[in-house]
Amino acid sequence: MNTPLADNMLKLNTRNPPQDSTTRIAYHEPMPPLQIALRRASPAVSRLPGAVAADSNPKAGNLTNAASKNGLVAALAGSRIFREYQQAFAEATGLPLTLRALKGWQLAHQSNRNQNGFCALMSKENHSCAACLRMQQQVCDGVNGVPCTLRCQFGLNESAVGVKIGKEIIAYLQTGQVFFKAPKPEQIHRVLDQIKALDLNVDRREAVQLYNETPVVQPGEYQATIRLLQFFADQLGALANQILLQQKDAEPAQITRARQYIEANSHEDLSLAIVAKQAGMSSNYFCKMFRKVTGVHFTRYVSCVRVEKAKNLLLNPNYRVSEIAFEVGFQSLTHFNRLFKIIAGQSPTEYRRHLSTNLSARE
Repeated sequence: MNTPLADNMLKLNTRNPPQDSTTRIAYHEPMPPLQIALRRASPAVSRLPGAVAADSNPKAGNLTNAASKNGLVAALAGSRIFREYQQAFAEATGLPLTLRALKGWQLAHQSNRNQNGFCALMSKENHSCAACLRMQQQVCDGVNGVPCTLRCQFGLNESAVGVKIGKEIIAYLQTGQVFFKAPKPEQIHRVLDQIKALDLNVDRREAVQLYNETPVVQPGEYQATIRLLQFFADQLGALANQILLQQKDAEPAQITRARQYIEANSHEDLSLAIVAKQAGMSSNYFCKMFRKVTGVHFTRYVSCVRVEKAKNLLLNPNYRVSEIAFEVGFQSLTHFNRLFKIIAGQSPTEYRRHLSTNLSARE
């Protein structure tokens, strides 16, 4: 795919050796704006579970609700402008690019096809997964007006760029998992010693091979790439503001009533006819209007609400998965497991295991 954006990206293929100390790189130089026209995005208004309408001039105070922010980030991640940029970025650099909510419970680049192979291997183990989560949170916490780049315990560099509405950060663009210099034998030996000390159940030969396959980027080239991300983050911030304004103008009162009813009664047997009656509309008209406003089918929306509630209940280890499934409104454990994996990207059991690891990492 040849696009103007891809042509402007830097090919990251220079090989040279990593510094051992943790580093932070700040970027202050002014650059001309990156030309990404918002009119190409044509974002569909997405009323996700938890999202709320904004004032006509959204400010930080309008976004204090975490669910609202997460719903907005989900709308951004599903927008055409983000998907196109993410594809162009991957083709030009070979690096992963993730839009991460403020309080991300999972590793930023999980399931990304451009995720570093060594990082993917390490993420399978709880000890290293927890360390990676702490590292990625530190990178995000280090964003204060400028992008932040830090080096992890294994010598790979990770970066985050803030996406803001006004002065408030609503999400982070994250990329990295690269070396600034190619690893020398002593660096590889130190990594193997760390793997042994952490008692990680990984194949050492595979770990070394994947470690050596990590992309090596000269700091100047990497800095230029991060500056491009900063311009894109500015565009996403403008798009987020646009989505908030569209949400306010787009949702009829009947749909707002319907969403509130679903939220309050999601544990009950909710049919389209029941909710349409609460909205004061015929079933056929309600079905069409609900999808037009929210961007999803009625049944999908109800499932998303139930899964979000199930995620909260999974925090409590005393609840069995089967109990949670019926508690949030699913009539079949098999149906619950299938929809949870489709919506959350992993099974309830896997989610609970990763959640436990993430919570331990934050302590």
